[in-house]
Amino acid sequence: MSLIPSFFGGRRTSAYDPFSLDVWDPLKDFPFSNSALSSFPRENSAFVSTRVDWKETPEAHVFKADLPGLKKEEVKVEIEDDRVLQISGERNAEKEDKNDEWHRVERSSGKFVRKFRLPENAKIDQVKASLENGVLTVTIPKEEIKKPEVKSIEISG
Repeated sequence: MSLIPSFFGGRRTSAYDPFSLDVWDPLKDFPFSNSALSSFPRENSAFVSTRVDWKETPEAHVFKADLPGLKKEEVKVEIEDDRVLQISGERNAEKEDKNDEWHRVERSSGKFVRKFRLPENAKIDQVKASLENGVLTVTIPKEEIKKPEVKSIEISG
């Protein structure tokens, strides 16, 4: 069992593979009825498949989320009071036609929410967001955190 991805072909099939994009569903094999499991998030929900990258540059915190097929009107970017960035939205399911025969349904639909606690140096009043080619980019400038001034005290005696 390898924990390192194979760059030369070969399939990674280990359940412990940290590079796998498969989502492990611990409830998949339990003998419950579907109605008992309906309140749990399932692997076909959009929440699971919304991937977000967060990088910090010298000037800003930059978040990039893959949101293929969504319009900017279907996505919300908010900053909550306690310095939490929230990216949310909804991907609607394709309308079914009675004459259609589905062979596979892998694209996710439904509501999604991702939250990130921002560090103290984030200028939350200067957040910018753009959606281009299915990629949402949220840029949060950083402010310089002033180091406390140290004052030397002369010791007498």
